[in-house]
Amino acid sequence: MGYQNIMYEMKEGLAFVTINRPQKLNALNDDVINELFEAFYGIKKDDSVKAVLITGSGDKAFVAGADIKELFELNPITGKAKMLKGQALFSLIENAGKPVVAAINGFALGGGCELSLACTVRFASEDAKFGQPEVNLGIIPGYGGTQRLSRLVGKGRALELILSGDIINAAEAYRIGLVNKIYPKDKLLEEAEKFCRNLMSKGTKALQYAMEAVNKGLNQTLDDGLNLEANLFGLLCATEDMKEGLTAFLEKRKPEFK
Repeated sequence: MGYQNIMYEMKEGLAFVTINRPQKLNALNDDVINELFEAFYGIKKDDSVKAVLITGSGDKAFVAGADIKELFELNPITGKAKMLKGQALFSLIENAGKPVVAAINGFALGGGCELSLACTVRFASEDAKFGQPEVNLGIIPGYGGTQRLSRLVGKGRALELILSGDIINAAEAYRIGLVNKIYPKDKLLEEAEKFCRNLMSKGTKALQYAMEAVNKGLNQTLDDGLNLEANLFGLLCATEDMKEGLTAFLEKRKPEFK
């Protein structure tokens, strides 16, 4: 379909997804959620997509949060349903089977911060801002923020951000492990794409299974996680990529994964 609230483009195996509501600081409304669902369902099924780069349009925001007008109309039943839908989208992004790199080019607040948390890796511009300010509206993060943030930065720091509603800068986000790297704004997309292209040179199944081992293992005991890791390793031993990777190493050349 022709998207109205996001932009989608494929370049040599790399999918570029851009939330495109700059006049609203790329706030997540129902239409954006629906279009992201469609885009990422397609990405998950499309073997030609090797990695994804997601960002926000304009120079002010990645995603500045949810659409406040839509939140104002919620009741207990519709509120829960809306949060479950957003959680399902972010779980789809997290488990798409392809690396999803967030290029955070400004405000990443509320649902925007939660979207970044669902991504595989987070790169930020020097002027990026992060926060879960929902308590200032009398609500809590509902798109996975209470769960993913604590897993990423630890319980204490997550609770500090969630309970205070404070907004932090990119340097502080990097210090606590919320973002992986910081770049000047004019270099952010270039560096994010360079990182994606590097990942795309690896074995596709190896990337998929590594992410699966980490994502699922975090919710299991250590013994169960180790068993999952061994099972996935065993599956890779049946692939042509494994043979090609080992052969290329022995022949001192770059592997050509299929």
